[in-house]
Amino acid sequence: MKTPLYVPVLMFALLVGACSRPEAPQEPVRAVKLMTVSRSAAQSQFGYAGEVRARTESRLGFRVGGKLVQRPVEVGQRVVAGQLLAQLDAQDLALAAQAAQAQIVAAQTQRDLAAADFKRFSDLKAQGFVSGAEIERRQAALDAAEAALRQARAQGAVQGNQAGYARLVADGPGVVLAVEAEVGQVIAAGTPVVRLARDGARDAVIAVPEDRVSRLKVGQTAQVRPWTSARDALEPLAAQVREIAASADPLTRTFQVKLGLSADARVALGATVSVAFADDAGAAPAAPAPVRLPTSALIQATGGGKDTAVWVFDPASSRVNMRTVEVSGADGNEMLVVSGLKDGEEIVAAGVHVLSPGQQVTRFAAAGKP
Repeated sequence: MKTPLYVPVLMFALLVGACSRPEAPQEPVRAVKLMTVSRSAAQSQFGYAGEVRARTESRLGFRVGGKLVQRPVEVGQRVVAGQLLAQLDAQDLALAAQAAQAQIVAAQTQRDLAAADFKRFSDLKAQGFVSGAEIERRQAALDAAEAALRQARAQGAVQGNQAGYARLVADGPGVVLAVEAEVGQVIAAGTPVVRLARDGARDAVIAVPEDRVSRLKVGQTAQVRPWTSARDALEPLAAQVREIAASADPLTRTFQVKLGLSADARVALGATVSVAFADDAGAAPAAPAPVRLPTSALIQATGGGKDTAVWVFDPASSRVNMRTVEVSGADGNEMLVVSGLKDGEEIVAAGVHVLSPGQQVTRFAAAGKP
């Protein structure tokens, strides 16, 4: 029986179909996280974190030593001029004042006695009973007694003042910043007891690194913005560099810079502020602000080189394309891109290693968000 001619043809077609490659699966549409490129003018400023302090801060202490028996003020308390801040046990000082008064009385008695003796011998000299040398001796004794009296009175005044020094009072209105001694403690003369911030002008104090302090000059202007929850809605305060430390801090190797705030600035003591300098004094015009990108947005460009690239999103086609960029350095967890991107462009911020040129993507939407 002959085999029909179409049978071999059919078998050959089936064999060829079995050996051909299967059709490649369609590339999935990936969801990517996008970010918009923008250059903020504030990024070109030099910014520092600072603290608001009083222009005048006094560490007040007693002029005499003794045991602290009273300290009626606490940290953060407002005080007025003449208000009692602390007091020492004044018993020994009072006894010393009494002893000085007794010495004054004794010196006064000796002086009166010398004066009476001089008068008596002067009368005798007028009658010719004593010589002139005797009168001179009596005059010298009177002068010595008067000098001793003046000395005793001066010492009595000193002891009286020291008795008053047992009370430490505020020399002006202000706020207590710190207390450095407690009741019962024996302190020496001059030991700080209370640190007082005087009312009046305020300063913003910052620490500037060694490589930037030379760019600042006394009188240079800056903007100070309080770090409050609504700081973005507040107008920055005008400030001016008032003082630059002559030497660096031995621990941090930074220079303390004080900026005077305007007289009408209403900023709480100890508040944290952000200080920004628009430009450096005497420096060349600032270069365009770099674009700050997270490290997750960068990838090595194809072609085996060391160029850095990003994926740029095309909203018209919903596809991504690789573009080479120039990186100038890093700032924390961000990379500074100086060229290759334009404001308003969208780039892929994460998942860059699983993309390919021309791949179609969709915007990533977090759970609960459209």
